Amino acid sequence: MSDPKIICMGEPMVEFNQVDDSGRYLFGHGGDTSNTAIAAARAGASVGYFTALGADEFGDSFVRLWTENGVDASQVIRNADAHTGVYFVTHGENGHVFSYLRKGSAASRVTPRDVPRAYIEQADILHVSGISMAIGVDACDAVLEAIDIARAAGTKVSFDTNLRLKLWPIERARALTEAAMRKADIALPGLEDAEQLVGISDPDAIADHYLGLGAGVVALTLGKEGCLVATADERRRVPGITVDAVDATGAGDTFDGNFLAEFHRHGDPFEAARYANAAAALSTCGYGAVAPMPWREKVLEALLRSGG
Repeated sequence: MSDPKIICMGEPMVEFNQVDDSGRYLFGHGGDTSNTAIAAARAGASVGYFTALGADEFGDSFVRLWTENGVDASQVIRNADAHTGVYFVTHGENGHVFSYLRKGSAASRVTPRDVPRAYIEQADILHVSGISMAIGVDACDAVLEAIDIARAAGTKVSFDTNLRLKLWPIERARALTEAAMRKADIALPGLEDAEQLVGISDPDAIADHYLGLGAGVVALTLGKEGCLVATADERRRVPGITVDAVDATGAGDTFDGNFLAEFHRHGDPFEAARYANAAAALSTCGYGAVAPMPWREKVLEALLRSGG
């Protein structure tokens, strides 16, 4: 794949997900923007990924994963002096909890000089997130460089807030997230993130905030309640579908990937959200971030069953 139309950038991480109380963990793959790339590819989009990986087996496993899912990894850097990030997911009464082994990871060491300019310039959409910026100062600068390259080339910028306060203090998160959102064409905030980042709890007011910063489309995820999609001319609450959920890991990333794939396909953000809601719901029916992500035919079947 020489010219992927959706480029995602950030930090992929090997995942160990708790499956029971006996101490067993399921090996898998995660990292928000990598998840988004795979979700978009499974939805039928032309997708590429940019990051740096360690020259280790975990890094090799990511290259295999992207190849298997049709995600172009031709621009991925392999760093022999750094490791591929790892995280653990545990489950309890209050939901899932993440623990990370990522300090000094290869992805966190990406600099603005590493950003593949031509790769981004030929794409239609660049997708990044708060995590992409929070993993390191150099990585943050690299994301801002990528955004500027995209804007200059007419490539749309998609940004998911994906707030992780274990990675950076709230004041820095607010300032840099707001700076990125001012340059975003597609805003993909989560309700809980927005409440902390902008101090607003009303979904319509949150949508107004991000539209006011310049986004053409805002898709605010509301968990089981679906999402609120807003443009300058129209807004709608788009409901999800009901499933027997067991693990919400990666559900937001699945939404992002499917939303971007569908929006790129036909340009209707409301239909894209309907499709993405169904895909995100299906992704909660199994353990791990990537394994349960549905392929396009499964999402269409679920929408048909639900009457959507």
